[in-house]
Amino acid sequence: MKALALPMKATGADGDRTIQGFVTLGALVVLVVVASLISLSSGPTGVGLRDLLAYLTGSDSLSSQDVVVLEAVRLPRTALGLLVGAGLAVSGAMMQGLFRNPLADPGIVGVTSGAALAAVLAIVLGGTVLAPLAMVLGNQFLPLMAFFGGLINTWLLYLIATKDGRTSTTALILSGIAIGALAAAVMGLMIFIADDRQLRDITFWSLGSLGGATFGRVLSILPFIVFVLGAIPFVARGLDALVLGDAAAFHMGVPVQRLKRIVIIAVAAACGSTVAVAGSIGFVGIVVPHLLRLVTGPSHRFLLPASALGGGALLLIADSVARTVATPAELPIGVITALFGAPVFLFLLLGKGGIRMGEMP
Repeated sequence: MKALALPMKATGADGDRTIQGFVTLGALVVLVVVASLISLSSGPTGVGLRDLLAYLTGSDSLSSQDVVVLEAVRLPRTALGLLVGAGLAVSGAMMQGLFRNPLADPGIVGVTSGAALAAVLAIVLGGTVLAPLAMVLGNQFLPLMAFFGGLINTWLLYLIATKDGRTSTTALILSGIAIGALAAAVMGLMIFIADDRQLRDITFWSLGSLGGATFGRVLSILPFIVFVLGAIPFVARGLDALVLGDAAAFHMGVPVQRLKRIVIIAVAAACGSTVAVAGSIGFVGIVVPHLLRLVTGPSHRFLLPASALGGGALLLIADSVARTVATPAELPIGVITALFGAPVFLFLLLGKGGIRMGEMP
């Protein structure tokens, strides 16, 4: 994959923010470590921070049950939260750069609806029509179904919106709304024919949760998130140039159409896989990139990796709250992210100097 780079140094509207960007990345690394410790020491089982430190130092004071809780429950859950949060936040940042709009989200181009439809099909038809495919793919069945559902839906929208080698973002958004409504109708049909167990799975999945996390799920999502994170160096400078418009970016040497294809595939990979293993989790892809853009500036060289770290930390903190606020019950993580994300989003949208449609801060 050839780097989509520019022979120029990206700067923010108020000057070079390179030092500020590196400081932000360092602070976010610390935040991820703290959020991981909170996640590993939170839960209804009574295994706290002191027990976690004893485990990390190799102490013999832990019981075998405590070790099982840490290794089989909390470690995979923490790893899954980091991957899901990173995938959602980076996807949001990429889409905002692609559409040159801080309100953009992977859902507007049909990625989420396509992935959700494929996941529902896998849940409802996995034991009947799609049973042979489920047997062949094993643990990868649901993530691959969601990934290809998001990818096929997004690629279809891309073909609809592309004419004479140019992709209209307006046509892409409007087509996404239409196909999203169609996907919702098909999902309604699947819910109508689902049995009680499948309905419970769909309901729990649709609200978002990291419950039931295993290292198998972590491994199933890992290749998709690695692909998205690996694409960052190849798209960062191209997204910086795209802020000036397609024509200006093309004259600056950016292969605009190839950049759009890479971003669309990367977003489909991240959103499809995260929807499959954690369900629908909102606002991470909108709020995290925008908040970080206020600190790091518009340069995607810092914004994309910062979004990965910030998204992972935010989802771990939200999951820790979901596990402890109503102990021993567990709230859906999508509820927590919505309770946090919606007020922040409205503040950014309506506050002084807030977001304006079609503008990047």
